Amino acid sequence: MNKPPSRRKKITPATSEEPKLATDSVKQNTFEQDNPASATITVTAIEVTELTEEEQSLRLQFERQVERAFLSAGQALMELRDRRLYRSTHQTFEEYCRDRFNYSRDAAYLKISATVVYENLQKFLPTIGRQIPMPTNERQLRFLAKAELEPAVQADVWQQAVEQAGNKIPSGHIVKDVVDRIRERTKVPNPYNIGEICILLPKDDPELRGKGGCWGVVSHVGEYS
Repeated sequence: MNKPPSRRKKITPATSEEPKLATDSVKQNTFEQDNPASATITVTAIEVTELTEEEQSLRLQFERQVERAFLSAGQALMELRDRRLYRSTHQTFEEYCRDRFNYSRDAAYLKISATVVYENLQKFLPTIGRQIPMPTNERQLRFLAKAELEPAVQADVWQQAVEQAGNKIPSGHIVKDVVDRIRERTKVPNPYNIGEICILLPKDDPELRGKGGCWGVVSHVGEYS
C-alpha cells in the first residue's frame, strides 16, 4: 500500500519592525562606540547669579572668621590658662587640655605662642601705604613661635617670607627658611648657664606671664637666647 504524500507547511518567517528597530539600535550604539566624536552629549546650562553687596560682605566676614579660627583658639586657651578656669576639674592646665581637647602640652602652648606672634605682627608690621597678608593658620607661625625672636624681628621675618612667596601668604617652610637665615646672622653666645639664679623677664613668653620679677633657676639654655 502506497502512503499518501505528506503535506508539509512552508513556514515563512513573520516580518516585524521590532527586531529591525533593535538591530538598528545595536548598530547605532556600535557606531557611537567606534566613533566617539559622533556621540551626542547633553549639557545642562546652570545660571550663576552674582553676589549682592550684602552677600559679598557676609562672604568676606565668614572668610575672615575661618582664617582667624586658630587665633581665636589660642586666645581662648590663654584665658583658660591665665584665669585658671580649669581648676574645678583638673589640677594642671596640661591635664585639662589633654582631657578636654585632646591636646598635648606642646600642642596647647604652640597655639598660645602662635597667637602671641600674630599679635606681635599686628603691632610691628608696617601698614602705611601697603597691605601685608597676615597668617591664616598655626603652621605658618610654628617656626616663628619656636625661634625665640624679638617681636620686631618676628615682623621682619614675616615680611621677608611674604616677599619670598610673591606677596602672598607664605608656607611654614618659607617662614622656616627666613628664620634660619636671620638666626644665623644674629647668632650670639648665650650668657646664661644651667643652674644659674636669675630674675625672670617674661617679654612675650606666654608661659611666664604674671611671673615677671620672680627669681628662677636656669634649667635650659637656648641656642640663641
